[in-house]
Amino acid sequence: MQRNIDLNALRTFKAVVDAGGFSGAAHQSQRAVSSISRQIAALEAALGKPLFYRHTRAVTLTEQGQRYIDWVRPWLDGLDEQTETLFGAESGPTGTLTINAPVAFGQRQVVTLLHSFQRRYPGVRAELRLTDDTIDPVRAGCDITFRVGLLADSSFIAYRLAQMRYVLAAAPGYLAAHGRPHRPADLAHHDCLIYQGEYGRQRWYYRGPQDETLTPLQLAGSLVSDDAASLRAAGKLGQGFVLFPSWLIEQELTEGTLEPVLTDYEWEVTDKPRSIHMLHAAGREPPAKIAAFIEHVLAEVGDPPAWDRPRHEQ
Repeated sequence: MQRNIDLNALRTFKAVVDAGGFSGAAHQSQRAVSSISRQIAALEAALGKPLFYRHTRAVTLTEQGQRYIDWVRPWLDGLDEQTETLFGAESGPTGTLTINAPVAFGQRQVVTLLHSFQRRYPGVRAELRLTDDTIDPVRAGCDITFRVGLLADSSFIAYRLAQMRYVLAAAPGYLAAHGRPHRPADLAHHDCLIYQGEYGRQRWYYRGPQDETLTPLQLAGSLVSDDAASLRAAGKLGQGFVLFPSWLIEQELTEGTLEPVLTDYEWEVTDKPRSIHMLHAAGREPPAKIAAFIEHVLAEVGDPPAWDRPRHEQ
C-alpha cells in the first residue's frame, strides 16, 4: 500500500521530537500549536500508527514513533546534505546549522563566533541551543556540539579548542577593603563565591611553580550558586573572590572590573586539567555548512585561544 507522506510533515515530526513537545516546536518554527498538532495528526493518519502519547503537559514517543524517528532523522539529514552538496558549490554553504553549547560558553563565546561566521556565509541560518545538560547530539539533531570539561563521546569527531585556564579574581573595591592574599591558604580568611553545578559544589585547587600536584582548598563564602553569571556579577560588585575560566571573565579582566590575583599559581576546579572541544558526528564527510563552521571556529579561536590573548593581538 502506497502512503502519501508529506515531507514538511516529516520535518515537523522531527521538530516536535527535538523540542520535546508541540509548544516547543511551535515556538521554534514561529507557528501556531494548532498548526503543528494538525500536521502531526495528518502524518499519523497517513501512517496508520500513533507517533506520540499525548499527556497534559508533554508528549512522548510511542514505540512506533521512536522507530520512525530513528529512520526519519538520518534520512532528512542525508537529504539536506545532498541538496547542499548539489547547490552549495556555486553559492557557498547554505542551510540551517544547529549548534549546542553550555549556557555560559554559548553566551560568552559561541554567539560571537556564530556572528562572524554568518557575516562571512550569509546563506547559513543558525539555531543555537544552550543548555548545561549533557545531551545526545544525534538524537537532538545537532550539527555541532561544544563540550566544556571531560570528553567521553567516542562516536564523535572532536576538535580540541583549548585547555581551560582558571583565573582567581576579585573586584578592585574588595581588594582595597580586604587586602590581597599572599598565598592560596590566605583565601580561608576571605569571602569566596562558589559555583555549584550538576556535579556538586566546586572545589578550588592550586599548584605552585615548584609543585608537582594540585592541592585542594577548604573554603567557604557568603554565596553559592548554580548560575555562573550571578556569581560573576556578585564578584564585580565586590562581594568576594571568584574562580572562573578565562573565557568567562575575559571582558571583566580587560575592563578592570575584576583583577587577577595570585597569578603565579595554576588554578583548577577539579584534580585534572580539562579542555574545551567542538564535536560533530563521525561517519560521512560533513556537509559544507559544518565543514565551513569548523574551519572558521578553529581559525578564530587560534592558539593560544582568543580569550587568552591581549586585545591588540585578536
